[in-house]
Amino acid sequence: MGETAEQVGDRFPLYADPVDGRWATTGRGSWTGGFWAGLLWLRARHTGSDADRSAAAAVTARLAPWIDADTATRGLVLWYGTALAAGDDTAGTAADLRERTVKATLAAWEPRLGLVPWGAALGGPRLRARADGVPGLVPLLASAGPEGQEAAAGHLRRHLDLCLPGDHAQRPFPAWRWDEASGWAAEPDPAPGWTRGEAWLLLAVADSFLHMDASSSRMDRLAESAERLLQRCAFLTGPLVPPAGARQPDGPLDTSAAAITAVALLKLALVPEVGWASACAARAEAVLRRLVEAHLTRPGGSRPPGMLLDGCYDAHSGTAVRHELVWGDFFLALGLSASLGRADLRRV
Repeated sequence: MGETAEQVGDRFPLYADPVDGRWATTGRGSWTGGFWAGLLWLRARHTGSDADRSAAAAVTARLAPWIDADTATRGLVLWYGTALAAGDDTAGTAADLRERTVKATLAAWEPRLGLVPWGAALGGPRLRARADGVPGLVPLLASAGPEGQEAAAGHLRRHLDLCLPGDHAQRPFPAWRWDEASGWAAEPDPAPGWTRGEAWLLLAVADSFLHMDASSSRMDRLAESAERLLQRCAFLTGPLVPPAGARQPDGPLDTSAAAITAVALLKLALVPEVGWASACAARAEAVLRRLVEAHLTRPGGSRPPGMLLDGCYDAHSGTAVRHELVWGDFFLALGLSASLGRADLRRV
């Protein structure tokens, strides 16, 4: 992280070249900016350094323009960019950002569609639903009292209804578009079998167990959704590091999907009175071990140590298909920190 911070300066890292470790960066952070802030908060927790806390707070403050951006990825940006600041946020910056984001997100709620739309801030039509528009948004909304709890439940329920078809042999459909004349229609890209989209869905379900009110009917529905995802996407039995697309098993891997999955499984292992908790914990440990042993660069080589390689930014366009990805780094670091007792997954 020290190497990355020195390299990117006042910009945000996006993905790094697997040969020389040079980062492609963005000025505003795009949908990944919260993961850089989250990594900085993890480092501050690890070192206890006032300078590291100040650096994390400064980057978190730079996420503010995303509060009013028309995108459901506000969940990824403003939840993961602020949740780890608890206890270290002496200026209250992260708490203020989160509170303002909750209000803006509730204002973006579309009652007739039953969700917060994907939005137009990243390009394309506004009225869409995508698997990566659910994680982070659920705990953000759920923090806003009864109204937020209902919105969080509705947002998750609509995405699960769309993404998990009735045919139990079918992989989830990760992206949908609303048409006023014909209703919801699946989009061709990302296609079913996008493993990172499946990991995002599993993470959203896991977050829902930990952040939504535990009415019996709601928990039963969540348990059913978790079991369907675990079985349909082979999270407990498939490759520890999956290909980026299940329809291309010989294509590039995606270590970032594996890291997201590991954190989701660790969260599911915290759910009481479910039969799959111990299996989730064991599988998460196996995934983390594989990532560290087989995909993390070591000291003494030509590349900076600590790069999580073999992440796939976008297989469809061939963009950064064997790279270090900032969100892959974040979820690996979060999973390892939680396993060491340094991060409470009930709070992030």
